[in-house]
Amino acid sequence: MNQSHGQPAYAVRFEWGPTGARAIAAGADVAVVVDVLSFTTTLSVAVERGIEVLPFAWKDERAAAYAAERVAVLAVGRFEARDVDGPAVSLSPAHLARVSGVQRIVLPSPNGSSICAALAEGGAAVVGACLRNRSAVARHVAGAGTIAVVAAGERWPDGSLRPGVEDLWGAGAVLAALVDLGVTDLSPEARVAEVAYRGVEEDVASQVLGCASGRELVEAGFLDDVGIASEVDVTGVVPVLAGDGVFRAAD
Repeated sequence: MNQSHGQPAYAVRFEWGPTGARAIAAGADVAVVVDVLSFTTTLSVAVERGIEVLPFAWKDERAAAYAAERVAVLAVGRFEARDVDGPAVSLSPAHLARVSGVQRIVLPSPNGSSICAALAEGGAAVVGACLRNRSAVARHVAGAGTIAVVAAGERWPDGSLRPGVEDLWGAGAVLAALVDLGVTDLSPEARVAEVAYRGVEEDVASQVLGCASGRELVEAGFLDDVGIASEVDVTGVVPVLAGDGVFRAAD
């Protein structure tokens, strides 16, 4: 990979997916991961409720073994949660907002969770951001030095990266909040994300609802998830990945 792809000339960087995350996180002081639909939105709901979250890169039998090892509840997929009686622990933020008696969960996802786990292995300080906590995250990382903002994106059926516009807006929302705090030296890539968010800022909820990923969830019966993911600045909680691999609220 060409060194310039890591945007080393800039203090605030932006890229997509696992490969982009590794590129721009090299030498960065903090990495902000954004997966609006839905890993980091679900993460914000969990941590807001005092639930510890362990990201995990694989959604297979390894996840169950990891959950048992860490004495945690393994979150199931949205569709699996429909077959569970009562509120379920799942990737659905609406489901997670209704559970009780849960202290620690393993939350696997092929996008945001995988990126967080990979960045932690690389030694970066990792923060989970979404529309719900974008200003709180910006305040938390504004003085951190070099900041890498990563939009998780989605996956096409062949496994290739599908840039999800909702993650562009989520990342741009954090970047816009940083700029409003006086942070400068954004890369051109980061400026594009910032401008993208400002273009929908007054109508972001309907835009998330109408984008491809939003429509996919609505058609599958998860309108409430899209609604929660579209909330802006409704929480001051900043999930930070600690050295033990657990997301907890920043002090």
